[in-house]
Amino acid sequence: MKLPGNMQAMMKQAQVMQERLQQDIAAIRVEASAGGGMVTVKMDGQKRCLEVKIDPEAAGDAEMLQDMVMAAFNEAAKKIDDETSKKTSSMLGGMGLPPGMF
Repeated sequence: MKLPGNMQAMMKQAQVMQERLQQDIAAIRVEASAGGGMVTVKMDGQKRCLEVKIDPEAAGDAEMLQDMVMAAFNEAAKKIDDETSKKTSSMLGGMGLPPGMF
């Protein structure tokens, strides 16, 4: 089924914007820490862990270390969500869509 010219152009523009958004999100890099910097996590926009640093002093208490690692990962994931939301909002805002549509 062939779409009218204007609609076809809009669909192509939406596809290009989606691809750009995916690239922008993939390029996001965040860092989060817990325990006053005893555990630090670096994560990319697709929520893949890039690096984990653990201060040797934190290794003595396994339960506390587990809590700090979990907190750092959760904070990094939240930062990714926030950055993704900002990028999506700014891109969709330029399309003139009604509020609440995305």
